Amino acid sequence: MLFTKMHGCGNDYVYVDCFREAVTDAAVLAVEVSDRHFGIGSDGLILIIPSEKADCRMEMYNADGSRAAMCGNGIRCVGKYIYDHGIAKKPVVTVDTDAGVKTLKLQIEDDICVGATVNMGAPILEATEIPTTLAPNGNVINTRLELSDGKTVYVTCVSMGNPHATIVVDNPKTYPVHEVGRTIERHPAFPERVNVHFISVPAPGKITIRTWERGSGETLACGTGNCAALVAATLLGLCDGEADMTTLGGELHIKWDRAENTVYMTGPAAEVFSGEYRA
Repeated sequence: MLFTKMHGCGNDYVYVDCFREAVTDAAVLAVEVSDRHFGIGSDGLILIIPSEKADCRMEMYNADGSRAAMCGNGIRCVGKYIYDHGIAKKPVVTVDTDAGVKTLKLQIEDDICVGATVNMGAPILEATEIPTTLAPNGNVINTRLELSDGKTVYVTCVSMGNPHATIVVDNPKTYPVHEVGRTIERHPAFPERVNVHFISVPAPGKITIRTWERGSGETLACGTGNCAALVAATLLGLCDGEADMTTLGGELHIKWDRAENTVYMTGPAAEVFSGEYRA
C-alpha cells in the first residue's frame, strides 16, 4: 500500500490515496500504521476518497482505531495532497467529511500548497448536540466538573464536528495535561468521549494551548480543538473572537466571525515523506 505522511503543526497522519489504493479495514490499519515503534508512526490514519459532492472525501481514524468526524490539521493536509498531486489543481477546493463539506482556500507558493484557510462552519454550543450531559437544557460555559480523584475543574464545551472541552489554566506548559486529560476524556459526562484543551491567554489576541485528543493522547496540535478553544475563550470574555494560537507544534490563526457564526482556521500543511507499507 502506498502512503504519504503529512502534518499540520506537528499533528501527523498517514494518508492513503484511495483514488488509487483500496483499504479494507481502516480501523485496524490505523492502529498498525500509527504505532511509532512498529509502524510508520502517526496520530492516526486519513483516507482520501473520491466524492460525488466535493473534490474528495476525507475519512479520519485516531491512533486507537476510533473514528472521528473531522480533523482541522488533517483537512489542510488533504487540501495540500489533492492540489500537489493533481486531483484538484485549483486554489479553492472542497472536502467532504463526516461533519459536512468544508471549503479550503489554499496558500500556493511555487505551485506547491503550503497551507490553507478552512471554513470550519458554525460552532455547536448546545450540550445535547456536543454531546455532554453537563447541561441538559443549555450551554456548558465555565461549568463545574468533578473528577474521579476528587479534583474539580471548570469546562467550556463546544463541538466543531467533534466534542471539545476547554479548561483555562495558569500555565499549560506545567499543567498535568496527561493526568487530567486522560481522566476527562472518558468522564461519564461525555458519552462519546471528548477532546480536552488547556489554555491560557498571556496577551490580547494570543492563546497558548495544549491538547489531549480522544483516542490519541497528547498531540502537538488539534485544528478543531483550537477552533473550539477560541470559541470558548470568546464566550468566557478572554478574547474578542480572533487569536493567534500557540500549540506545541506551531502557530494557528483562528477567527470566529460572530456575524456569520462561522469559524475560520488558517495554518500550515507539510508533506514529510511517501513510501510503501507492507502489513
